[in-house]
Amino acid sequence: MFQFRNAALLCGLTALLAFAGSVHAEQKADGPVYEMRIYHTNDGKLDDLLARFRDHTCELFTKHGMTNVAYFVPEGEDNKRLVYFMKYPSRDARAASWKGFLNDPKWKAAYKASIENGKLIHKIDSTFLTLTDYSPEFPGKRLTPGRLFELRTYTATPGNLKHLHSRFRDHTFKLFEKHGIKNIAYFDLMPDQKKADNTLIYLISHKNKEARKKSFGDFSKDPAWQNARKQSEIAGGGSLTTKGGVRHEFLIPTDFSPLK
Repeated sequence: MFQFRNAALLCGLTALLAFAGSVHAEQKADGPVYEMRIYHTNDGKLDDLLARFRDHTCELFTKHGMTNVAYFVPEGEDNKRLVYFMKYPSRDARAASWKGFLNDPKWKAAYKASIENGKLIHKIDSTFLTLTDYSPEFPGKRLTPGRLFELRTYTATPGNLKHLHSRFRDHTFKLFEKHGIKNIAYFDLMPDQKKADNTLIYLISHKNKEARKKSFGDFSKDPAWQNARKQSEIAGGGSLTTKGGVRHEFLIPTDFSPLK
């Protein structure tokens, strides 16, 4: 009887843990949800697009329940792209907010006025994201203005996204901070997004390019990093990222970006 009760208790605990895990997964999938949006502008139209966001769009986003997180233009870019991040309580909330925004008479008037001399945008990329379990809150504490931001995208080799996450969670994250690299946010792609099973996207910042060069140089020579990399590649059966699977670009905050 004692063994039977223990077995029943064990089954009950197992079911409870499974339920808790499924609830956690649903909560992560449902919200909060982040969206990275990239607007590709027509020639000479980036300033007009920035003016529309500065004077109208950001305020209307807030009015309709969306959180403006960060707005950037790529450094050295020939004035053609706007990269920004939004936050929503859930995907359903996002859909409702955008519907309200697009039907708002103030937005329609602002849009019409902004394209009198030609459309501003020819392409929009949208990616839905959730924070990893080791990511800081996003947006987090206010940073000292004037920092250089860096957006990095890693493509993991087959089956190795989990090992890549483990390396960041257990080693890279702390070593970045040790060497002066500020961790801003780390993202998984939501399950319905293309390449969700092999992509890590993250945002970091530096004082400037010179500081970045020194930080990454010191980081790469750190014995703790070298050992972490070696052990993670043993666990993953080789490199955790594909050839050419580490991409980065420098981002400069716009004057109206909440994150600077």
